Amino acid sequence: MVEPGSEVTEFPALVVTLIVGATILVIVYISSLFKSQKEDIKKRQNADSITKDKSHHQQTHSAQQSDTSSLASGGSNANKKKNAPKWKPDSTKQNFTNPWLVTSFKGHGGLVNDMDFSPSGKFLATCGEDRAIFIWSTRNLNNKEHKSLRYNIEYDHASLIRWSPDSRAFIINRATENVLEVYKVHKKSDGWITGISKGITFPKIHVEDTIGVGISVTGKYMMSCSGGTQLTIWDLKGTLLATVDTYLINTYRARLSPCGRFVAASGFAPDVKVWEVVFSKTGEFKQVSRAFELKGHSSGVYDFAFNSDTSRMATVSKDGTWKVFNVRIEFEKGEDPHLLLTSQYKSSNSPIVNLSLSPNGEVVAISSGSTLMFFSAVSGQCDKIIHDVYTGPITSILFDSAGDYVLTSGEKHVRVFYNVTGRRTAIITAKEKLKASGNSAATKERLQNIINDAEQFLIKMGEAKRAEG
Repeated sequence: MVEPGSEVTEFPALVVTLIVGATILVIVYISSLFKSQKEDIKKRQNADSITKDKSHHQQTHSAQQSDTSSLASGGSNANKKKNAPKWKPDSTKQNFTNPWLVTSFKGHGGLVNDMDFSPSGKFLATCGEDRAIFIWSTRNLNNKEHKSLRYNIEYDHASLIRWSPDSRAFIINRATENVLEVYKVHKKSDGWITGISKGITFPKIHVEDTIGVGISVTGKYMMSCSGGTQLTIWDLKGTLLATVDTYLINTYRARLSPCGRFVAASGFAPDVKVWEVVFSKTGEFKQVSRAFELKGHSSGVYDFAFNSDTSRMATVSKDGTWKVFNVRIEFEKGEDPHLLLTSQYKSSNSPIVNLSLSPNGEVVAISSGSTLMFFSAVSGQCDKIIHDVYTGPITSILFDSAGDYVLTSGEKHVRVFYNVTGRRTAIITAKEKLKASGNSAATKERLQNIINDAEQFLIKMGEAKRAEG
């Protein structure tokens, strides 16, 4: 039996319980709703972050491609060392092979800017962006390993390097400071180098980057030239003797003649200008006077070179041609250089173009970007094209003193190639001389030996069929 009033007491308790339970359910629902929204927001933020990262990566990649394209296409040949693409360890062609390749000089950790043989022929000096200067033994270029000595330039690197006539010193251009420095070479009794010590530093003259240096074979003077129009003549103690305006707008190349009599420069203008450095009979400097010009190109001249006796000069131009001139002339009487040959070369659309002329003047080697080309200076024909010598551009080309090899610099290696073209031209010229009347028996024998030796070399290289053709 229910007592009066008990129903009233239980009903409110039930209502309270229902209200509390409903409130808890609402709170749980709202909490789960907020949690779901937070998760959605977090997911969207993560997605946005990923999208931004991808966009940033794409922009960075595009910028890198743009920078690379700019390096590859921009600038004149005067700034080639400065604008050349930087060497990267993972981009070096470690496994480059070619039938004409003899060996590679390995040691630099960065782009090899320049190189030069000592006048004695015993050493090769190289300089690179890794601050290193290497002196290599050239006793046997066919060897896989080459004895060397390394020297580091403090707080800078060398962009150009040249030996002194006595092979006891060399000069460099410090790239960042843009000044010339002389370094002395110390040797042992057996002739090998024991060390290198810094000599004098020349006063800074050039505002634009230095693009050419040299020491006269006579030992009387030195030359330096900027990428502007300033060519300077110094004595060996760093005293400025003369300043010449090249009138080239921009100067791409400046060189000394092997005989030490001339300095020459080429650039934006289509002519190569040559000056004579004149000394008195007592050895005192007198003047720098205009000697002659090489004319005929329709555009700027990237590079030029002399043969060993300064009787020939070769040029390569932006107009897509190269030329050979006879410069054994009486320019004092108004005689102009004689054009001997004009031919074309295939440009790789690179502003970095180099040329070298063999010592006997019979072979022209030209590089355009990373491509190396061999031409006969007798016929003008292209004998060989070697592509992708480096992943970046070739920075310089050099024949050895005998003309048996062609060296290229770039990335972190110097590559040595056989001058196969030189053997072919040797056969052609020797046969032509044999046809001449009045040859002595000794001369005929010597010419025939040249032909036999060259033919045997071509057979060994697998090039005999081409020689016969």
